[in-house]
Parts: sequence; C-alpha cells; structure tokens
Amino acid sequence: MTGQPRERSSLLITVTGADQPGVTSALFEVLSRHNVELLNVEQVVIRGRLTLGVLVAGSAEVTGGAPLRDEVTAAIRGVGLDVTIERSDGQPVMREPSTHTIIVLGRPITADEFGVVARELARLQVNIDTIRGVSDYPVTGLELRVSVPSQQVYEELQKTLARVAADQEIDVAIEDYSLSRRAKRLIVFDVDSTLIQGEVIEMLAARVGAEAAVAEVTEAAMRGELDFAESLHRRVATLAGLPASVLDDVAEQIELTPGARTTLRTLRRLGFHCGIVSGGFRQVIEPLAHELMMDFVAANELEIVDGKLTGRVIGQVIDRPGKAKALRDFAHQAGVPMEQTVAVGDGANDIDMLSAAGLGVAFNAKPALREVADASLSNPYLDSVLFILGITRGEIEAADAIDGVVRRVEIPD
Repeated sequence: MTGQPRERSSLLITVTGADQPGVTSALFEVLSRHNVELLNVEQVVIRGRLTLGVLVAGSAEVTGGAPLRDEVTAAIRGVGLDVTIERSDGQPVMREPSTHTIIVLGRPITADEFGVVARELARLQVNIDTIRGVSDYPVTGLELRVSVPSQQVYEELQKTLARVAADQEIDVAIEDYSLSRRAKRLIVFDVDSTLIQGEVIEMLAARVGAEAAVAEVTEAAMRGELDFAESLHRRVATLAGLPASVLDDVAEQIELTPGARTTLRTLRRLGFHCGIVSGGFRQVIEPLAHELMMDFVAANELEIVDGKLTGRVIGQVIDRPGKAKALRDFAHQAGVPMEQTVAVGDGANDIDMLSAAGLGVAFNAKPALREVADASLSNPYLDSVLFILGITRGEIEAADAIDGVVRRVEIPD
C-alpha cells in the first residue's frame, strides 16, 4: 500500500555581506545534508557586497524544522555574513521574461535623474525586474529589464521616457527584450558627424572659401528643410575646379568620432557585418573604410576630369531613399533579415534608413531623426551604441585585454 505523499514546501535563503570565496560552498554543504531540491539561484555583487538568493524545496518536515535553519544560519554567520530564511510557497520558481529593456546613459547619472525615471515607471505600473550596470566609461550606463503591462502603456512609456531624457539631459532608450535584441548581425553607419567628426563636404568647400555657405546648406538638409539631392548638387557645384589631390588631403585630415574604433573592433569580434552608408564621397571614404575593415560601402562619387573636380556627382545619388536601399542591399548580400540590422545616423536623410532597420539609433541627431529612431544618443561617444546592444564595458575591456589594447583616456569634466 502506497503511503500518502509528503507535503512539500519551499524556502528562500538570502545571504548578504562582504563577498569572499567559500560562501556558496559553506551554504551548499549544509543544504546537501538535508536532501533539498534546488529550484533557483541568483547572485549579484556590487563593490564587493554580495547578495545571494537560493530557493530550495523539500519536505515540510525538513524545510519547516529548526535543524536546517539553524545549520544554515551558523554556517553563514561563521563566514561573517548575514542570512535570512523565509517560506516561499505558492510563487512561480522563474519569473516571466521581461518585456522590454531600458538603457539609461549619462555622464554622470545622478540619483535625482534616475529617481525621475523610476518614478515615471511606477506611475505607469511598469515593474522593474532587474537592474545592472553596463558601463562606467566613457559614460555611466544602467540597464533595466522591465515588464510593461500593455501596448497602450508601452506607447505612453515611449513618450514619457523621451520627455524625461530631454528634461534631465540624459540618454534613455527602450527596446523589446527578446531574442531579436541578441541576434543583430549587420550594422551600418552614416559617416559625416557620426562615424567621423565634421562634414567632408565642408572640409572640401573650405579649399575654395565656400565653407560657411556650404555649411548653411548642409544644416538645412540635415534638418529636413531642403531636399538632400538638391542640396548635394548645390554644394558640390562649389567644388568645381579643385584639383583631385585635395580629396587625398582631406581624407588624411579625417578624425574619427571618439569610441569608433572600439565600437567596430567589438562588433567584429561578435561576428557583425559592418558597413558605411554615406551621402558623402566615395573617393574620401574608401580609404577610411579599408582601414576600418568595413564589409560594405555606399557613397556618392565625385566626377573628375583632367585631374580636377567638375562640380558634379556621377551615378546614382545616395540620398534619403538611397540610404535605405543600400541597407537593404547589404542585408540581402549578407543573408541577414532586416529585423537583425542596425543603422546609426544623425540627419534627416537617415530617416528612411533608420526606419527600415531592425534597430535605428540616432546619434547626436536632428529632431526630425530623433522622432523616428528607436534609440537616441546625445553624448559624443560612439561606443555608447554597444550598450544599447546589451554589450557591457566589462565585456569590451576583457576582450581588449586579451589583445593588449585596453586604454582609457582621461575625459575632462
């Protein structure tokens, strides 16, 4: 005759204190003597302070008895830490996956700024499931995994976080927390004022004393006030007669955006296909693309006759629709679905490209682009894009250390 099944119960054991080797070993040495089943373990260490949670199950006689509790308490206090033990019946062992990830970036992030974010989440009944630090350099970065109760709340949350970011002068990005976030495989960058500092067309125009006029046209185009193709032709016309050798001179003067090399080095380690999609000029960009080991390049081509610029471009213009087409072409060539692509840009001519990408990142962008981007960054460090992708500064520097390229440059306040 089979006896009645024993009643089972679960316990949550929480250990806190100074992290040190042997804490987990001491705890599980006790648990192993009491024939309990391990349901879940979670641990976090911040500045050497440990919080370890262990969920176990066993017969009510064992989990409710004094011997297990007393032995666990003695073992943990014996290594100098504190412990609490409480019943944890009737609750799911594993949480449902979070619905979204929120990244908060700042230099610094103050308690007041983060408090505003937390307060708005609470107001919208958005639960914070976990928080972790993702960066301490060149910006402080925090990643929140949250559970958003409905699509309606999500839409309000998007607007709220955009307002908070502007009011508090921090970067706040929200995206789905799903497998797709960890499956990005192709990234493309705009060049001028994104991958590099400044605008190549203005550097060329400076050679004929037309920098100010060209800059004004560029600014209007980037704000979306002027058709890009029209603005391109107007600006390029000012270059007529320049010797082609100035293209090489300008190429040598290009300065990358801080963090660009770190970004590309890290993405290549992860197996990303990397490309450039630019309204700038192939003759200037190709040497840079070769140096950075880019897989794809799309840019405009300046016409050269008898060693001089004619003031015209040849071939199909890489304008706003052309940028989106280039992204799709690159994705097709690489065999990457569009939902696994990322596009990074700063101007109105990047709108279609960012809208087409699985993740569109506005980098120090004009308002017209920020309005359609999935994430908007306002700091000058391109490697902040990595944090949006869920990559941490610790992971970046651990990989860099293997190659001997870890280097932190002091950043003035």
